[in-house]
Amino acid sequence: MAGRVEGKVAFITGAAHGQGRSHALRLAEEGADIIAVDLCEDIETIGYPMGTEAELDQTVKSIEALDRRAVKIKADVRDPNQLQAAYATGIAELGKVDVIIANAGVGAFKADQGRQDYIDVLNVNLVGVLNTVMAGLPHLPKGGSVIVTGSFAALMKGGVGGPGGGGAYTFAKRTLVPFVQSVAAAVAGEFIRVNGVHPTNCNTNLLQNDDMYRLFRPDLEKPTKEDAAPAFSTLQAMPVPWVEPEDISEAVLFLASDASKYLTGQFLNIDAGAHLKTLD
Repeated sequence: MAGRVEGKVAFITGAAHGQGRSHALRLAEEGADIIAVDLCEDIETIGYPMGTEAELDQTVKSIEALDRRAVKIKADVRDPNQLQAAYATGIAELGKVDVIIANAGVGAFKADQGRQDYIDVLNVNLVGVLNTVMAGLPHLPKGGSVIVTGSFAALMKGGVGGPGGGGAYTFAKRTLVPFVQSVAAAVAGEFIRVNGVHPTNCNTNLLQNDDMYRLFRPDLEKPTKEDAAPAFSTLQAMPVPWVEPEDISEAVLFLASDASKYLTGQFLNIDAGAHLKTLD
């Protein structure tokens, strides 16, 4: 039985670890070849580790272990020239791109946020997504799929964090909604679909770090993961503190596959019912 994305090639940013690696492996399990892209460097204002080159190498090895092809590319989504070169390299090796997954994202939620926090978060989470989509869109064939990683923060009444990186995170994720709708309308006549996913708290480094623990448990001097978990749970209607990257990957697989051929301009909420609380 053929896989759900058999013969497709997916370009995925933030592929070294977290959601990006999970998406890459899930699509590879279902028959896709992968262009795996990551910065592989830390960003000074972000208070947790970014993906490393060793992790990106492991992503590639895991894809190849599934008998699929993978191209490893170090590139910064903030730089459109690097992304254009990444597409050129990936297409030269794998022949095409059918699916774009603009997944790379960061969060800066420390207490003393400043202008550089805002700049870095917005440049990765908004500008980086626009760069990824715009550089790849000319390469997509009829029936191609673009998938953007949003966030439940786009639906929250107050957003997350403070005026620096937290404010940029919320603004970026909210702005991705009209961006997806606009691009989807522009390319619908070519049967290219553009969608996104809104995860709630996801069990990755973006959530599991000291800055986030302090944000959710300001009553404690040095809160731990265990201290923060009950507070994380208050966001979801289902009583869970977070979802797993693999939970998001199932939705991404659907959007990448031909099963979603008539779905465009929408975001799927993989949020354990978190959006239901916005209806209160």
